[in-house]
Amino acid sequence: MLTAIAMLNVERHRVNEVAAALAELDGVSEVYSVGGRFDLIAIIRAKTSEELAEIATNHMLKVEGITNTETMIAFRAFSRLDLDSVFAIGAED
Repeated sequence: MLTAIAMLNVERHRVNEVAAALAELDGVSEVYSVGGRFDLIAIIRAKTSEELAEIATNHMLKVEGITNTETMIAFRAFSRLDLDSVFAIGAED
């Protein structure tokens, strides 16, 4: 499972609307409202790099109100949780 962290700037009056729209996208597992340089952070999870690219470049671009993005690909997770098994619940192989 590949993970990407997308940091987004959005139009001020549309933060909640954009967050809700992103949370509805297949492949977006979480959306956080944050303080600092960015307004929202979206966690994207995909099986392949092609699927990840499709979500980050095509699906997210259709959400109106996003003014800027910066996306990072995660190489390794360091966690006490077994993230792969948590996100594999109900997934088909």
